[in-house]
Amino acid sequence: MLRRIELEVLATVDRGDTISELATKLDHSESYLSRAVGDLVEKGLVYTERDGRRKRVVPSDARAVERYQDLVRQHSHIDFPELLTGKALEVLYYLDQPRTVSEIADRSDNYRNTVNRALKRFRDRGLVGTVEGHYEFNADFDRLHAVARELAHHLHRHRLEAVAPKGTILWEDYDEFLAQTETEIDAEAFHETGLARFAAFDLQFLLTGHRYYVYSEDLDVVSPAELCCHTLLIDDDSRHRSYCLLLLSHVDVDEEDIREQAAKYDLENEIDALLRYLETHGEVADDQLPEWDEFQELAADYEVRLA
Repeated sequence: MLRRIELEVLATVDRGDTISELATKLDHSESYLSRAVGDLVEKGLVYTERDGRRKRVVPSDARAVERYQDLVRQHSHIDFPELLTGKALEVLYYLDQPRTVSEIADRSDNYRNTVNRALKRFRDRGLVGTVEGHYEFNADFDRLHAVARELAHHLHRHRLEAVAPKGTILWEDYDEFLAQTETEIDAEAFHETGLARFAAFDLQFLLTGHRYYVYSEDLDVVSPAELCCHTLLIDDDSRHRSYCLLLLSHVDVDEEDIREQAAKYDLENEIDALLRYLETHGEVADDQLPEWDEFQELAADYEVRLA
């Protein structure tokens, strides 16, 4: 997310510092600092102001910057720029409650050894401890989680505003987010989802004025399992659940895959209800799901054959 030099700049910069002054403070060359500041400007974490021939660096008013600088000031004996490099911020992001190494590895999609190394660094500095195999923060260091969350949210928000200024984030994790927009997005790593995406699977629904996109640098195309989860995140009403049922009936979706996606989006109960509904032909007590005969009629309207 951020390189060490970028974290050093954020930890050190005072309003109005010049590149030269920052270079002196951090003992780096001006050209190296200039590149780091440029990267931070692109991320919306600082901005620069011209003062004659000099360029002054100003921290942005993003909450992520404020929280990080408060943490650095209060615990000046801790080298946070060194501590938060690599996968550290990602591990902190998922330490929202006491968790095991395996739980964090699963949620962050990292190897257990990677998570272990990051947690060991925090433990060695007294920032986290373990209780019955679960890692949790010591004292007030849970603010590290807040910093990681705010930073990820800021970068997501910044990416979205660059392509859709009126967009809204509906769901997010460390490196992905689901957004609602009023305009089309044609940008790298943004993938259309929601009801418009159903057309790719021969299901045409009446669309609203909104568009929906998932941002992910690892995703090539939105799969049926992911689409079903995105649809429930957009609106978990009876109509959207019925559309998901049509998709699951119409397209061969691996059950393990969709359950894995459900866990990622915290939709285990909702997806389980949909799968059981189809398996039992509607024998599921859920007011959000249609009566079986109603669903049969809906499936016939969309030329979807039910098992």
